[in-house]
Amino acid sequence: MRLRHIGALTAMLGLLCVPAHADDTTSSAGSAATGLRSTATPSWLVAQFPAPLKGAAAPDPLSDIGRDTLAPNDGWAADGGGTTGGSTADDAHVFTVRSRGELVRALDGGSATPKIIRIAGTVDANTDDDGDRLDCADYATDGYGIGKYLAAYDPRTWGSAKPSGPQEEARQASAARQAERIELAVGSNTTIVGLGDDAVLKGASLQLKGADNVIVRNLELRDAYDCFPMWQPNTGGLGDWKTAYDNIWLRGATHVWIDHVTLSDKGHPDHVEPTYFGRNYLRHDGLLDITNASDLVTVSWSRFADHDKAMLIGNSDTATGDRGRLRVTLHHNEFESVVQRAPRVRFGQVHLYNNRYVVPADAHDYRYSIGVSTESAIHAENNVFHTPGHIEVADLVKSWNGTALHQSGTRWGSPRTESGGGYPVDLLAIYNAYNSGSERDLTADVGWTPTLHTKIDSAETADRAVARGAGAGRLP
Repeated sequence: MRLRHIGALTAMLGLLCVPAHADDTTSSAGSAATGLRSTATPSWLVAQFPAPLKGAAAPDPLSDIGRDTLAPNDGWAADGGGTTGGSTADDAHVFTVRSRGELVRALDGGSATPKIIRIAGTVDANTDDDGDRLDCADYATDGYGIGKYLAAYDPRTWGSAKPSGPQEEARQASAARQAERIELAVGSNTTIVGLGDDAVLKGASLQLKGADNVIVRNLELRDAYDCFPMWQPNTGGLGDWKTAYDNIWLRGATHVWIDHVTLSDKGHPDHVEPTYFGRNYLRHDGLLDITNASDLVTVSWSRFADHDKAMLIGNSDTATGDRGRLRVTLHHNEFESVVQRAPRVRFGQVHLYNNRYVVPADAHDYRYSIGVSTESAIHAENNVFHTPGHIEVADLVKSWNGTALHQSGTRWGSPRTESGGGYPVDLLAIYNAYNSGSERDLTADVGWTPTLHTKIDSAETADRAVARGAGAGRLP
């Protein structure tokens, strides 16, 4: 195709990727119901690009990643029939969205109708129905104020009882107003993709509750900011602030593929928030949490950055219903400037391979990367860690009632080490030696061997590839 034809095609495609006006009579019935224009190929565009001669591949001017499905054997999400998302959606259920309102209509209340949702530009969840920006003051109601809340529940006068009374009730009412805006239900048979290399979903919490067969790709999800954290006096013995929102939360979800996404607190890092009652006033929960018996999940080529608690797989030591579930594959992901939970695992069989960890020299309160918790079965291979001098190999793993961790092919070096450098280390042996006498040794037998996976690269090769290719806007 000549360059002038490519330019013409680009211009034509731009005409297709706009919301339908309320009086647009050319929309299909399905599009009119949502207020969005579907992306069926019109006859005038087909005429511009007639079918090629017999035997040649027919060009598809509207081809995009929305029709892509998970490759066979690409991790746990390939099990049990695989993961196809909304790839079978008809033309009336393919949407391009540029605002919260359009995104909400396309999601259709979390319906299971096959759908492809393409996000163009930046979509901000903290906006009203007219698209105007909302801030925390707009959500606050019933007389809530942080100063009044702190005065009411100061441990020196309130004690250690759970907060109750007018200010806590006002906080809950205010939080509910924000949740109504930013919690977005994603139903079964849905694909959400970003268009181009600059698609952003800001301030939202995608909620996959009981959903099956979902794909999220090529999208930056940033700053799921909680305006109204709750004080919990008894957490950790000293109390702590509880936040409500993950950028993506899987609860009882199955067959989910997360690929080439970037998740962070960009714009509002928790480490710059004030300290109240001696504890950091946290504004964010997880970046991607997989809980409540979710199962068959693959997270690939994604970037987790500038955050405290990145990923929780299994949320309770007593959730025995998670046994046999929480099967997750994490491969070719980058965890940079993450304090902890990369991931922390309970119960699940988790395959962790070809991931890249970067702990910068100015890391804020780094705690650990791989969390081995109750009945977890982590099979970690060919991962690479870049850490500053004050972080030891033994610091990379932490155990809470865990019993086993399989590791092989791990490499470790400083952030200044050129990509692909570092030294081979045995995470398990070093962890056990360092913690001998203070914690129970972990064994290498996790009770299973992964069979569903793509090519497993050496740690050196993965280090270079992930540094170049992980995250939104970096699809091959």
